[in-house]
Order: sequence, then structure tokens, then C-alpha cells
Amino acid sequence: MSTMILTQTNYFADLIHYLSDGLGWGFGGQILGYIIIALIYMTFFAVAGLLLVYLERRVAGFFQLRLGPNRVGPWGLLQTIADALKLLTKELTGTERKENLLYHTAYFIVIIASLLALSAIPFSGGIVAFDINIGVFFISAISSVGVLSILFGGWGSNNKYSLLGGMRSGLQMISYELSSGLAILTIILMAGTLSMTGIVEQQRDMIFLLKGHIPALIAFVIFVIAGTAESNRTPFDLPEGEAELGAGYHSEYSGMGFAWFFLAEFINMFIISAVAVTLFFGGWLAPFGITDGLGAQWAWGLLWFFIKVFLMIFLFMWFRWTFPRLRIDQLLTLEWKYLLPIGLLNIVLMAILVYFKLVF
Repeated sequence: MSTMILTQTNYFADLIHYLSDGLGWGFGGQILGYIIIALIYMTFFAVAGLLLVYLERRVAGFFQLRLGPNRVGPWGLLQTIADALKLLTKELTGTERKENLLYHTAYFIVIIASLLALSAIPFSGGIVAFDINIGVFFISAISSVGVLSILFGGWGSNNKYSLLGGMRSGLQMISYELSSGLAILTIILMAGTLSMTGIVEQQRDMIFLLKGHIPALIAFVIFVIAGTAESNRTPFDLPEGEAELGAGYHSEYSGMGFAWFFLAEFINMFIISAVAVTLFFGGWLAPFGITDGLGAQWAWGLLWFFIKVFLMIFLFMWFRWTFPRLRIDQLLTLEWKYLLPIGLLNIVLMAILVYFKLVF
């Protein structure tokens, strides 16, 4: 397994090097570079969240044979901005019985976890803030921390419905992380590296979904199902089941406290889609190499990456507006009786194929 950090061009690293050494600003230039990169990712977090909320409403309208948002701005494009301004100006109310430390820490954790996971995702060749040789492990570990925010919010609200939502989320995410991890390990067996950039580079001749035969296809299906559950989206949205829990773990949140949870759900969907695209569909690489050699490869890489991620996000939204919500017993039965055993058998099958060099 590879243990070397890849040495290809990294534009973020070049920016820090230019500010610190090129301009002679030293340590101050490094700090300024880190601040600039952080601002870029925070801006992307906000803009992507708003666009995904708009896209969700449009997709919902498409599946329900209605128009969707169409009054605020052209084609309703300013509707999510209007909603964001409304949330910014709303009073931050909450129950007087809340546990302040846990209650207010919850939405900071969910934002920090999402931003850290985004930092290790390669958007294109050389466009990744934190390109390390254990990128897949880093994203999996950081994503696991996100459940703490839901548990803190549910417990700290001192509300029985919030607590039930938090407990459901913890049970659900811990369960489905096993299947998600097995699906990722199946691809790592074939790639021989934990580096996100290295995994993409090994798909230049053929994407892993095709290169890995049936085990790769099974791993993809398991990852999509587990990813839907980990992002708390329908049909696995039991932690915030409106019918029985009101709003679940964020029942006692208002204004921007609620908005952070809301945005993080969509960013987590983006992260899961980006990881799926990186592991199974070649990341930023163009299909059949059709744009190779055209110049500005980083720009073409961004284009293809976001096209693939958009298609994955559309798939997740398709699930939401197609399938009914599962009961908690059905959710756990699906994981422990079906996905987990299939994932274990699948990783053994992939190991056999790799050992006998039967993968392409």
C-alpha cells in the first residue's frame, strides 16, 4: 500500500509557498494563505448549500408535477437567499431548560466536521486543500464525528422528542457506517492506496466501477444506501421524523442555529456524492479522456467533477421523492441482516479477485 504523499502540483500549496517564500512574508504569509483557503471553503460551503436547497425544491417540483419556486427572482433563484436572510434576522430562541454548552456546541461541530471532510476531497488535479496519503481514512473518521453534533443537540435541548431524534441518529449512523466502511475497503483493496488523489489517478484507463467487476458494483450500491442513511435523508430520515418527533434533534433550534444543521445536511450529501464519484467514477477525469490535452486541465477537471457529483446528488434527491420512510425496525433489519453480510462477502470476493489478478 502506498505511504507516500503525492508530489503533483497543488495550487493551494503553491499559494502558501508564494506568500511565505515568494513575497518573503515568512510565517505571516503562511497564516495569510491558510486564512484565504479557509475563506474559500467557507464561501463554497455557503454557496453550495444555497444552490442545493434550490435544486432540492426544483427536483421536488419536477417529481410532483408542479413548478417549484418561481416568484422571488428569475426562475425563483433568489428564494433560498431570501430564506437565508429570514433565518439571519430571526431571534435565537430556545428552551430555558437547555444545557447551554452542549446545545450551542452542537451546530459548531456539524459545521467543522463538514468543512474538514471537504478539505480532503480533490475537486480537480491540484485543487485539494489537504492532500494526504490517508485521505479516505481521514474523511471517514471526520464524518463519524458529525454524529456528535446530533447527539449533543438532542441531549442538550432537554426535550424528549429531540433526545429521541438524537438517539435514533446515533444508532442509525453507527450501524450504517459499518456497511459504508466495507464498501470503501472493497475499493481500497483494488486501488492499493488510501490517497484520494491516488485513487483517481489509477482510474485513468478505466473507472473502478467497471474495473472491479461485480464486487465494485455491489460496493457502489451498498455505499449509496449507507450514504443515504448517514446523511439522514429519506427514506432514512427517522432522526427528524416529522410525523412522530416534530423536527427531531433540532426541534429547539431557531434562526441560524437551525440553518447550520439544515445547510450541513446538504453539504454532507455533497460530500458523500463527491466520495462516491472519486472512488467509483474517476473523480475529475473526463469520460474516455475526451478533454485530455485541451489545456487548462484543472478547469476541465472541475467541470467533469461537478457534473458527476450533480448526477449523484440528483440520485439522492430522486430517492427522497420516491420512497416512503422506513420504520426503525426495517432500517436496522436492512443493515444488520442484509447490507452488512453482503458487504463482508463482497470484500472477500474482491480480495480473491485482487490476489489472483483478475481485475483489469
